[in-house]
This record gives sequence, C-alpha cells and structure tokens, in this order.
Amino acid sequence: MPFQPKSASFFAHRWRGEVRVSTLFWRDIVVVASLANLLIGFAALMMVAQGAPTAWAAALHLSPTPYNLFLCLALWRHAGCSRTRAWAAGLWLLLATLL
Repeated sequence: MPFQPKSASFFAHRWRGEVRVSTLFWRDIVVVASLANLLIGFAALMMVAQGAPTAWAAALHLSPTPYNLFLCLALWRHAGCSRTRAWAAGLWLLLATLL
C-alpha cells in the first residue's frame, strides 16, 4: 500500500473524495462559492461604476473561476456523484462564469 500523507488541506480532502458529496455540492458549491461569486461580481460592477478599466473589472469577475472549476472537477470525480448532480454542477459552473 503506497504511503498516503495525512493532510488537513481543504483542497486535498475534496480532490480525494473524502468529503460527502452532499456537503461538496450544497455547502461548498451552491452556498459558499455562489456567495463568493456574487460578492466578487458586485465588486467588479462597482469598479466599472467608479471608472476603473473594464479589463480590471473583468479580471476580478473571472478571478473565482479556478476555484469554481476545482469544485466542479472534485464533484465530478467523487465516487458518490450522481449524473443529476454532475449536470447541475456543470450548469452552475457555466452560469457562475457568464454572470
């Protein structure tokens, strides 16, 4: 059996499927990541309203995309992930990126 270091890392637990799929989907994606996307999107809109360069606002708006992509990939690799949750997470990722 290969050596598996114990890690308390948020990312490692999700990537290895050590978090319940319902927790990953409902808490991490639907609640936490959606709230973060809304707050960052609002900050990007405020930047535009204050006259900041549009490229900066777009960069801020897209900054949570790697985190969103990570959460979706972690969910899709999870052994307990249903096809419905996988599609819902994909749709969420698309909407979170576009809106």
